[in-house]
Amino acid sequence: MATGTRLFRLLMGGTILSLGSLVVPGALMAQGTVGQPGTTGMPLPPAEQTQADDEATEVPGPDVGEEGAGDRQPDVSIPGGGNEIVVTGRRIRDITRSSSQVISVLSTEQIARTGEGDIAGALGRVTGLSIQGNGFVFVRGLGDRYSLALLNGLALPSPEPLSRVVPLDIFPTNIVASSLVQKTYSANFPGEFGGGVINLTTRAVPDEPFLRIGAGISGDTETTFQNGLAYYGSDFDWFGFDDGTRKVPPALQAFFDSGERLSDFSRAQQGEIIKQLGNPNLVLLQKIDHLPANWSASISGGTSTDFGDSGRLGVIATASISNRWRNRFITAQTAINSDLELDTDFRDIVTDNRILVNGLLGLGLELGQSRLRWTNLYIRDVVKQSSLSQGEDFQTGFSEQAARTGWFERQLINTQGVAELRFGPLSVDLRGGYAQTDREAPYEYLFEYVRSNNAADPLGNTFINVLDRQRGTAAVVFSDLTEKLYTGGVDLSYALKDRIRVTGGYAYTLTDRYSERREFLINAPTSFDRAAGALRPDLLLGDALVDFYEFNLVETTQADPAFTAELEIHAGYAQASLSPFDGLTVDVGVRYEDARQEVNPVILNNAPVNEASGTLLRNDYFLPALTVTYVPADGVQLRAAASRTIARPQFRELIFQTYYDPETNRQFNGNPFLKDSTLTNAEVRAEYYFGRGNRASVAGFFKDIRRPIEAYSSFSDNDQLTSFANAPSARLYGAEVDLQYGHDLTGLGGWFTTKQLIAVANYTFTQSSISVREGDTTNVFPGGTRPASDFFIDRRPLTGQSDHLVNLQLGLEDTERLQQVTLLLSYASKRVTSRGTSGLPDIEEDPGLRVDLVAREAVNFLGLPLELKFEARNIFGRGNFEYQTNGVQRIEVNSYEVGRSISLSAAYDF
Repeated sequence: MATGTRLFRLLMGGTILSLGSLVVPGALMAQGTVGQPGTTGMPLPPAEQTQADDEATEVPGPDVGEEGAGDRQPDVSIPGGGNEIVVTGRRIRDITRSSSQVISVLSTEQIARTGEGDIAGALGRVTGLSIQGNGFVFVRGLGDRYSLALLNGLALPSPEPLSRVVPLDIFPTNIVASSLVQKTYSANFPGEFGGGVINLTTRAVPDEPFLRIGAGISGDTETTFQNGLAYYGSDFDWFGFDDGTRKVPPALQAFFDSGERLSDFSRAQQGEIIKQLGNPNLVLLQKIDHLPANWSASISGGTSTDFGDSGRLGVIATASISNRWRNRFITAQTAINSDLELDTDFRDIVTDNRILVNGLLGLGLELGQSRLRWTNLYIRDVVKQSSLSQGEDFQTGFSEQAARTGWFERQLINTQGVAELRFGPLSVDLRGGYAQTDREAPYEYLFEYVRSNNAADPLGNTFINVLDRQRGTAAVVFSDLTEKLYTGGVDLSYALKDRIRVTGGYAYTLTDRYSERREFLINAPTSFDRAAGALRPDLLLGDALVDFYEFNLVETTQADPAFTAELEIHAGYAQASLSPFDGLTVDVGVRYEDARQEVNPVILNNAPVNEASGTLLRNDYFLPALTVTYVPADGVQLRAAASRTIARPQFRELIFQTYYDPETNRQFNGNPFLKDSTLTNAEVRAEYYFGRGNRASVAGFFKDIRRPIEAYSSFSDNDQLTSFANAPSARLYGAEVDLQYGHDLTGLGGWFTTKQLIAVANYTFTQSSISVREGDTTNVFPGGTRPASDFFIDRRPLTGQSDHLVNLQLGLEDTERLQQVTLLLSYASKRVTSRGTSGLPDIEEDPGLRVDLVAREAVNFLGLPLELKFEARNIFGRGNFEYQTNGVQRIEVNSYEVGRSISLSAAYDF
């Protein structure tokens, strides 16, 4: 393993290069949707649709990169979509203003302006939103468990074992027509609405036939052309699919099928399993001198045709693939006491190869004001990970070196139908869908070698693995997760008069998850020759050694190998939107939800399971919501809202089963004793609309949370284990300021005649505190009832909450053709990612300031439009800093540099 040590040092000292690169553009030709039903607004008779064009767009200025984009209302499809509220008595096509709730809508054009390749990145620019981890959206500092993600108004299953919320970074921007974020609760949405709802609307009927093809490459200074790690895997890895190499080996499959315990298998049978686990293509790390550039390609197209006298039938299809590499050179330390004296100190090299394949096929039919939509979506997201870790264990005096290889594949298949029917004053919305997600992680290998550093030990200067878990470990994990989601609902909305609309509906959701994880340790007897422990992993598991020393297997997950989880919800709601006089709108409603959430261990062999690790939560709730909107003067709008919502534990938080998260390099384990959280919400807001799409707003909000679910961490050697517990209570409050302004430069003449300046800025201030009083308790598994103060400190902020969030976009755009330059700045102050235990400080993250630059321009090439895009990301090289500090000493838990990236992209429209 001396070679591995030299490799580690060489990689850590590699030079840094930069690369200009290409990224697939996210924008498709948008479809016209002005006046279509299904938005958050109530359609008015034609005679009343007289709102001036200067209020048509949400963001100042048109984006002429898409035909007619400046005159379009974004396409939005949500439950109860017929309940649009008109607060001025005239047609307002700015959804943000006309909605009776506090919302933000990102249209195709606005998403394109940010240059982001996925929806999570684009949403990170919205007021009060921040992105953490693998594309999870935090609203106003509340974790992903408090957010709700919908696709065309229907829930989505998650391919993540660590979340019931779908990570939004798997959704490329080229399949989404709009993204709506609603922060005040209304009864037409599910009750799990702690922070807000994010509704993605897919594309439907295009205005005219189109075909767009894009391709590109990209890279960053920490990764591209730098030293990195990899393992061979299979021939099709570059495409995100395995060629069969990672199938469960026959001997192990025979064990799975037998229903027996490993102890019932003979040493010879266990040896056969071990010999089939040592495939060098899956276990051997390799040094890559020059990691390749990222690449991507996409194609999208659509057409529409007249259908009958007043109908239009359209089809849209998209497909794309991207292959990206990322290096992380991580400092990972653990502390032994509250003085933060080091227990371990490691340096990790992690190289991820991420392949994302997706496709969408959508059919849409418009019949007058009615619309039918059938959407089919496929997303496959794969991470091929290679890592090498080396460091010191100060308690034993040993040096350790650990190599990991993994293949983590997530897949989403979704089909759904939505019918938004309009019959004069009556609106009927029908929604139904089926979705399935899968997450497979076969052959998660860990090989740990140890050097004793003992001068009296003949092998004291050599890294060896004697397979006894004292001087070395060999482990392999097979995990599989399948989640199925069935959803359906009906919404009825009726306009009694121009000033009254009543809405009611029923929704059904059934989520069914099966999660299996099998971990095996390979053991050698005490007679094993320590010198043989210096062999590389594939030779260490070679047939000769396995047979001669009679290696054996131990299954550490025998007591909890698999779980089933189910969440069934029946919900009904009623709400009314009243406008007693011009300028006043009252939206009031109540939702009733009856839910059964169950998690149970599954017996896979004749070994006893830990039956106490099951969970059954059965609750019903009445969830009221009230929003009042008042227009005291032209362009001025005041809102006040109050509601009660809930947050159920996610499956990951309930299942007592360990998972390794490749993004954070830590393990998670659930707590079957968790309970639902309830939230009381209040908000006041003032909005001012002036000129063409210009607006400013200021808001204050407050949330009182009973039994919030918080993450806490404990440490064992170099492993960080995160679990969850209910804190007694918490409060969160804050303020938001938002400004969108466009300034025409025509008066400057010359080149500036067709130019305008765009400024989009928002700031969110948030404060939160957990309340822990003497005598408060919490329940953790398997320990039972414990003092809450063992896990939480009074007045500490909630996990994931930053005091300050700032977003700023400054752009120069042409008003007659696609020509944009946008500077984007985002800042988030430090936030807690996990609670420390046993007197240790909390683990904190400091995202800091990130600066990006995006430029887009359309040129004519061979008589056809060609869109070019330049991106410079993380211009000042802000790193990832996750640490513990007691105010005097600081240790790094998961800190590494994040590279600067430069991209060029091109998309050709036919």
